Amino acid sequence: MSKLGINGFGRIGRLVLRRLLEVDSSLEVVAINDLTSPKVLAYLLKHDSNYGPSRGASTLPKMR
Repeated sequence: MSKLGINGFGRIGRLVLRRLLEVDSSLEVVAINDLTSPKVLAYLLKHDSNYGPSRGASTLPKMR
């Protein structure tokens, strides 16, 4: 399994993560680099105004 980090969680970063969560992927997202808090990032992922609610994971993993 390859590990992936997302640098920036704007429109493109969120779409990449949504797609990875929706399909069986051999990629594991291990980091998201953004200025916003993890709670806000989770909210933005879950409640997308253009693409609707996310069907992927909706809980925050353990943060360091």
